[in-house]
Amino acid sequence: MAGDERDKAGDGALLRQRNRMAGLWAAELLGLINEAAHDYAHDLVHGGAHDGEEGLISRLAHDLHGRATILEIRAKLSHFLQDAKRQIFHDRGGDRH
Repeated sequence: MAGDERDKAGDGALLRQRNRMAGLWAAELLGLINEAAHDYAHDLVHGGAHDGEEGLISRLAHDLHGRATILEIRAKLSHFLQDAKRQIFHDRGGDRH
């Protein structure tokens, strides 16, 4: 796999991990537990109901209406992205910035 392809694959894994964490966070705010929480997170990652970053934010804002502001959602996504980077690149033994 070429370097650009590897970077795109890594970025995709990074965003999927971030979105999974965001889904579990949102599920908790929605009062979903166990399988329902994991199903919600899975739908955020694989459901395709949103288009890019802004679509994801819009979906979360809609679902979390009154439970989280857009600013809180953006802050959480940023935090989860950093966590995902640590998890993914630590697991790979890499030192990517």
